[in-house]
Amino acid sequence: MGRELAAAFPAASAVYEEGSEATGLDLAQLSFEGPVEELTRTEIQQPALVATSLACLRAVETLGLEPDYVLGHSVGEYSALAAAGALSDRETIALVRERGEATAAAAMDHPGAMAAVLGLEDAVVEELCDGIDGVWPANYNCPGQLVVSGENGAVDRLLEEAAARGARKTVKLPITGAFHSPLVSAAADRLGPAVDRVEWHEPSPPFMSTVTARLEPAPRIAELLVAQLTSPVRFTQAVAGLVDLGVGLFVEIGPKQVLSGLIRRCDRSLRSVSVGDPDSLRKLEEALSAA
Repeated sequence: MGRELAAAFPAASAVYEEGSEATGLDLAQLSFEGPVEELTRTEIQQPALVATSLACLRAVETLGLEPDYVLGHSVGEYSALAAAGALSDRETIALVRERGEATAAAAMDHPGAMAAVLGLEDAVVEELCDGIDGVWPANYNCPGQLVVSGENGAVDRLLEEAAARGARKTVKLPITGAFHSPLVSAAADRLGPAVDRVEWHEPSPPFMSTVTARLEPAPRIAELLVAQLTSPVRFTQAVAGLVDLGVGLFVEIGPKQVLSGLIRRCDRSLRSVSVGDPDSLRKLEEALSAA
């Protein structure tokens, strides 16, 4: 991921260089070449994903485009904050390296599971979680898709009950950590001092938090990034909040097109464009010129 962008845009390549210096990892090689077994380790995956997202962002900026608001899903909130100038790319990637190490350690100490429940209303999944100890809502991705997180046995039991309640599909995710749940509270304790050391600047454009689903100012960022580790990602609600503010077009920055699909499921009237390589960057330019 990111190889073609880095080759085509010096500003994108510079992000990988800065990120590698800040983390001690060769983020370009890892992102471009893997191997996948190394790249999918939590402590490496997170800085590599954020570096690639920021490299893509810097390429998009060569078109003279600026967002009206920024929004990120889970670790993507760090990319969003960098896009809003709340901290530098170097600071962002270094901080995400700390986050990755903290979450990896917490998952190793307290193994767990995450699973997606499709086809049930959020309220039904919340009710199921309330009735089972050790499992919590983790990602409100879009209406009809809620990811749960918790102890292995508790997640398995929830999936059984969700199927009995009429879930269209349940999918256990290929990870061993119960992220966005109280089981990784040790990661929040470890990350706290790192986020407190950052001199946060007021986000401009405004930052929509997926912890609170509200626009949040600089003095709140550190505590929200710590809370994010054990709180559910309220992406559905944050998208709705931006729609209420008049947003109709979302531009997804980074590899793959996962968030664009979720946005369309949140509201079929919304337009979304994903940018992760030079070809998709040209498509973005065409889409905006035709708007």
